[in-house]
Amino acid sequence: MAIVCVETYIAVPVEACFDLARDIGLHCATTAHTKERAVAGVTSGLISLGDSVTFEAVHFGIRQRLTAKVVEFEPPHRFVDVMTQGAFQSLKHIHEFSPTPTGTLMRDTLEWIAPLGILGIIADKLFLQRHMREFLLARNANLKRYAEQQSEKAK
Repeated sequence: MAIVCVETYIAVPVEACFDLARDIGLHCATTAHTKERAVAGVTSGLISLGDSVTFEAVHFGIRQRLTAKVVEFEPPHRFVDVMTQGAFQSLKHIHEFSPTPTGTLMRDTLEWIAPLGILGIIADKLFLQRHMREFLLARNANLKRYAEQQSEKAK
């Protein structure tokens, strides 16, 4: 099993950060670098416990689909989604939000098992772990920028 964890400080309250992280439209906007879009299930608004969404995106030049279901939901501190269909043998995304005196520490943990046995393990080591970390870093930087701009506009 491979694991990537990324922490991002965002200068907005934990409740706002939690809701922004589960906003399907914002997710697609913050992952535009992979042409991500919601194509089935919950395709707009806020995803919640028991909801599923299918995303279509381009990774490594290949259009792929991944369906995820929210299986844990503890507002405004945590939610977890797991892949129910997609390219991985398994994939779990843990979203955690901790309040700080001036905002929120958002922690994303991805745990996965690549397909194809030993070939998947080799792919993990050669490029997949780096790709997953870079994907999260880019998405979180975009989410942070959006959240903090909206917070400034509201003042």
